[in-house]
Amino acid sequence: MAFIRAISALSVVLQCAWIGNDKVKQSDSAGRNHAISGSGLASLAKVHQNLNEAELYQLIIQRGEGAALSTGPIAVTTGKHTGRSAKDKFIVRDSLTDKTVWWDHNASMLPTQFDQLHQDMVRHAEGMTLFVQDLYGGADPDHRIKVRVITEFAWHALFIRYLLRRPETSELDGFVADFTIIDLPSFKADPASHGTRSETVIAANLSKGLVLIGDTEYAGEMKKSVFGILNYLLPERGVMPMHCSANVGPDGQSALFFGLSGTGKTTLSSDSARQLVGDDEHGWSEAGIFNFEGGCYAKTINLSPEAEPEIYATTQRWGSLLENVMIDPKTGCPNFDDGSLTENGRVAYPMHYIANASETGMAGPPKNVIMLTADAFGVLPPIARLTPAQAMYHFLSGYTAKVAGTETGVDGAQATFSTCFGAPFMPRHPSVYGNLLRNLITKNDARCWLVNTGWTGGPYGEGHRMPIHATRTLLAGALDGSLNDSPMRKDPYFGFEIPTKIPGIDESILRPRDTWADTAAYDRQAVKLVEMFVENFAKFEAHVEPDVISAAPAA
Repeated sequence: MAFIRAISALSVVLQCAWIGNDKVKQSDSAGRNHAISGSGLASLAKVHQNLNEAELYQLIIQRGEGAALSTGPIAVTTGKHTGRSAKDKFIVRDSLTDKTVWWDHNASMLPTQFDQLHQDMVRHAEGMTLFVQDLYGGADPDHRIKVRVITEFAWHALFIRYLLRRPETSELDGFVADFTIIDLPSFKADPASHGTRSETVIAANLSKGLVLIGDTEYAGEMKKSVFGILNYLLPERGVMPMHCSANVGPDGQSALFFGLSGTGKTTLSSDSARQLVGDDEHGWSEAGIFNFEGGCYAKTINLSPEAEPEIYATTQRWGSLLENVMIDPKTGCPNFDDGSLTENGRVAYPMHYIANASETGMAGPPKNVIMLTADAFGVLPPIARLTPAQAMYHFLSGYTAKVAGTETGVDGAQATFSTCFGAPFMPRHPSVYGNLLRNLITKNDARCWLVNTGWTGGPYGEGHRMPIHATRTLLAGALDGSLNDSPMRKDPYFGFEIPTKIPGIDESILRPRDTWADTAAYDRQAVKLVEMFVENFAKFEAHVEPDVISAAPAA
């Protein structure tokens, strides 16, 4: 740690000397009142409003919140929570949300409990120094929301400044937030009076435009809270909110990449031949697609410059935040292969750290919709073409598989169905999003593809991971349109179309059954996977059209 502290001091001198240790700006009395207006917060020691990256960097080091590494990134840890606390999320159930929120999947909180929680957090914050960032959620001026984020940690302020969209200085004059987030990790909720499950809480009052976060230092809770708000608001405007990455080609045609963690969403959308629109959250309106964010929050486990050069390069840049990444105490360098703290190590950075990232965060309507899955059972083909009904079926299913080592308690292969490829962030019923997506796909004549980045030649433990060169070749064919002219066959279990012959691709990989030494074992595994799909989808059948039900796989 002595090495890291020395580098920290040097980095502060090089990057932030112009600020001066005693000249970090803070709000005056009038500015302070503006910065916390509508939050209920009062009697604070200091309020630092809209500090820039260098100013926040200096304060992070001064306050001991993180350590600067030799090339300038800041390493931070988040204590007991190294990921989202999904079971500690609540939405206030009132006249606005009672009939519009999917309560089968979202936990509720009474308005009186939320008010008590708010009062207790305000009382807890007395005498604190807090950080305020005024930001946008959404790149499209017609659909973005104004968000004020009030944090206890300087590094949380830097994180959210990266992950949301930063207004121009002139746009900050008279900034009035649509939603305010108060994030106080040192506050502990009281289940008896606040109606929480534990001392950790992420509670959203959509009527009051207020989100309260306590007893977790995991920064991702803030950005996902904004995502949840947009997921609630945008469908009423006819805009589809999506947990996906997006890029756009030289021809101006954009593509969406849906996928859960571990499916390759970030890797495959980061393509030097295409401009990155965003890597995690987007909206799709009649005008086109737009990024919700102004930065990236990429997983770092096993990150390498060979496999993901663009993302790896950001971990070597000044100001990037390395969250829960193991640091070698002798060299002060990050060790991305060490998951002993968590498999969920992350790097947060502004979008412009990616060389070919879009400055506007906007593009035209997508011509290709890619749904990624990592099938650990070795059943699904490397790519398949979907009809709009099949696309809705697989979107609502949100299938992938976890394998041993990716998550605590997972042994072998385990199927995961996360509807809309983002169930934890969907406040409305999945059919709302599914119908929106289907209508937009049909209206824009978008081509839909299911891409399996998982296993071939057998299940996890027997087969091997799908070759990345094959995935990239097939994906390139889908994006440039050449795959549409390839001969196709219909899969006997899932009914989608699979190309039979692609230049440069081993034909056997396009026939998953042929890659297994025991084809009878493949048939048994395929039947099991079909049964899992059908069982999972039963809860949606009353909410979709007959042709979507008919798009189900069959044994």
